[in-house]
Amino acid sequence: MADLALGNNRAGDPVRSAGGFSNFLHRLFTEKLLGAVGAVICILFLCTGIFAEVIAPYGYNEMNPIDRLQPPSAEYLFGTDQIGRDVFSRIVHGARTSLIIGFSAAFISILISTFIGVTTGFFRGKFDMIVQRMVDAWMSFPDLVVVIVAVSVFGPGMWQVILVLSLLYGIAGSRIVRSAVLTVKENDYVHAAESIGVSVPRILLRHILPNIMAPLIVLFTTRLAGVILVEAALSFLGLGIPPPAPSWGGMLSFEGRSYMFQAPWLAIMPGLAITIVVYNINMFGDALRDLLDPRMRGSGGKNM
Repeated sequence: MADLALGNNRAGDPVRSAGGFSNFLHRLFTEKLLGAVGAVICILFLCTGIFAEVIAPYGYNEMNPIDRLQPPSAEYLFGTDQIGRDVFSRIVHGARTSLIIGFSAAFISILISTFIGVTTGFFRGKFDMIVQRMVDAWMSFPDLVVVIVAVSVFGPGMWQVILVLSLLYGIAGSRIVRSAVLTVKENDYVHAAESIGVSVPRILLRHILPNIMAPLIVLFTTRLAGVILVEAALSFLGLGIPPPAPSWGGMLSFEGRSYMFQAPWLAIMPGLAITIVVYNINMFGDALRDLLDPRMRGSGGKNM
């Protein structure tokens, strides 16, 4: 009853606003075909990373020098590299690496964006001005340069990459969260809660956060694709996951560049893995944005 008295708007809840999860899936597969395909690819990518040990026929560093540089065949689906390792198994295990880094960095970056965006957007004033000028200064540096410098200082490794990418995307993404908070803050139910003396933490948890969940979900998907792409770039430059751990970018760097004319599958296969995963995550994110944003529901787009 207290929520009704305050006019608590729950339109920001993606499941409720879509009329239930089943209705959301129906709209996804009927109105956003590319987004639905992207969702299926994302699920396959998730399952591949989780069950890599089961899916991969060989260990990621298991080698047979006799079978070096073998072309794709029934025994080796994607061929072998220059020391006889199965490329398909390394790509499958590389999916686990991308999954761990992508989801960890994207989740932490969302936490950082939410904290900065909610506090600055709600309290405003000098605090907002000072923090946003610091965000402007951070965003003025090129992303890849910041990442390369930071990883060079901390050294290559999975958790170093996660930390750097979390800060990079978390601080920049706070602007999107802040704009959503500014919109929600002007609604009547927030003013009603403030007028009757509801505490600030309760307003933030009960009225602000539930109504910015849609942009946060979309932001997570875009950050996930960006993190996977940047991690591949870092590994390609030798600043990401150190060998012999498999990484799609690392496979493109040494094996792919050195043997791309003699064994083109060494460059084609990991390159296709990066392209397919990043493209479909972006398509799924675009579909989520269109389906969860009430302003986009009347567009009538079918195959976007």
